[in-house]
Amino acid sequence: SEQGSDAEDDEKPAHSVTLSSYYIGKTEVTQELWQAVMGNNPSRFKGNRKPVECVSWDDCQTFISKLNSLTGKKFRLPTEAEWEFAARGGIKSKGYKYSGSNTFDDVAWYAGNSGSTTHDVGTKSPNELGLYDMSGNVWEWCNDWYKSQYYRNSPSNNPTGPSSGTCRVIRGGSWNDNARYCRSSDRDGTTPDPRDSRLGLRLCLSE
Repeated sequence: SEQGSDAEDDEKPAHSVTLSSYYIGKTEVTQELWQAVMGNNPSRFKGNRKPVECVSWDDCQTFISKLNSLTGKKFRLPTEAEWEFAARGGIKSKGYKYSGSNTFDDVAWYAGNSGSTTHDVGTKSPNELGLYDMSGNVWEWCNDWYKSQYYRNSPSNNPTGPSSGTCRVIRGGSWNDNARYCRSSDRDGTTPDPRDSRLGLRLCLSE
């Protein structure tokens, strides 16, 4: 794959996936939006246009459920496959290592340039689909359970991850990570309960 020697075992084998149409947030969920829906702001690094963080997977589900009541829509967390397809630029993909570029500084806030804090969303360059911050700023929760060797037998049509597990998938790397962890194909998982200043979310909506 284009990830070369950086690719880790849980990213293999490379495989094709077919997805139904969906929408995904142009940026991570901001503190402004979270505050409007939840009436609180748990973030460590405060700022209206900064991504909300210190939200657990379960907190995200509560937020989404309230947002859906308010809007009448059916927002949700993206599946891991939806997240990666979007990060790679979808059908417009140019095969970049990071989301939107091979030059990391252009698209991501990470350990090397963040000054140890998050930054307002949408202030770096977007990827081929006009999506921002899919590499760096904050890790983003996905809906799927995490399993390191999942790709070996992953279904090719709208995969939704293993049926159970102890960790949920997180993607994209953060303000506190080096470039390797912000690659579009890098996978990680964490238990659903931490409220960590490196962890936020991006919304998804089926068409």
